[in-house]
Amino acid sequence: MSQSRHVPVMLQRCLDMLAPALERPGAVVVDCTLGLGGHSEALLTRFPEARLVALDRDKEALRLSGERLAPFGDRATLVHAVYDELPDVLDRLELPRVEGVLFDLGVSSMQLDEADRGFAYAQDAPLDMRMDQTTGISAAEVLNTYPPGELVRILRAYGEEKQAKRIVSAVVRERAKEPFSNSARLVELIRDSLPQAAKRTGGNPAKRTFQALRIEVNGELTVLESAIPAAVKVLAVGGRIAVLSYHSLEDRLVKQVFAAGAANTAPPGLPVVPERYQPRLKLLTRGAELPTEEEVAENRRAAPARLRGAQRIREDAE
Repeated sequence: MSQSRHVPVMLQRCLDMLAPALERPGAVVVDCTLGLGGHSEALLTRFPEARLVALDRDKEALRLSGERLAPFGDRATLVHAVYDELPDVLDRLELPRVEGVLFDLGVSSMQLDEADRGFAYAQDAPLDMRMDQTTGISAAEVLNTYPPGELVRILRAYGEEKQAKRIVSAVVRERAKEPFSNSARLVELIRDSLPQAAKRTGGNPAKRTFQALRIEVNGELTVLESAIPAAVKVLAVGGRIAVLSYHSLEDRLVKQVFAAGAANTAPPGLPVVPERYQPRLKLLTRGAELPTEEEVAENRRAAPARLRGAQRIREDAE
């Protein structure tokens, strides 16, 4: 168990961003990506009057964080759910509005650290990558059964992999001989199919392909497309949302939702802007905030993180 497991990314900044909304007695905060419970534990500790609802699709993460958060008793409610199910979860708990929402979109450290889950390209493991291992198809099935054109699309769109065609033609050739089952064979194939120049840039050459497979297997961007607007919708006036994303696709999605909420939607030329066209959100960050050198030194996984925040300033127009 590595030390980086215990240091949540940009923790202090997330707490400070949410603080004005969570210092009121009875405030409810939702941790949409519970993971190992680092952010949740810090929220419950820093805001002793707040109640926490935390979601995760990974049953093992729920079990471990349940032990960690047990001392907080009934202030913490943990739910097995994907984060786009947030409105349903809050309905069941009879919580129409919440004061704070936090998303940490990095894969939980636990999943990256545990070899048998198949997220890691640094060690050999079964190619699974499902965050909820009770449902859906594995990364091996994606590699072995998707048509070549679809694999190229996924690697380009989700991995931003320039060499997608080369990698996919090698995958298609090799899977005809023997289906893929383990990560080491895929890593080796990627190394062999990349031109020299591509191997010299940006860390492990398999990183982009593994990211793309993970996003596809877990439907991450599709889920996020509905999850961020849903989270904004459940915020009470004065409530705040903080989102940590780790690649440009996620960050772009968050930026678009926040920008739309913060825009004045009135037709041009109105002398006075009616309430229904006024912005619903106020942006709390100028662009995306990046981690400091100290934050990266504390947890190397913070390096690609981007933090954006917004505050609800009025109700949605009817």
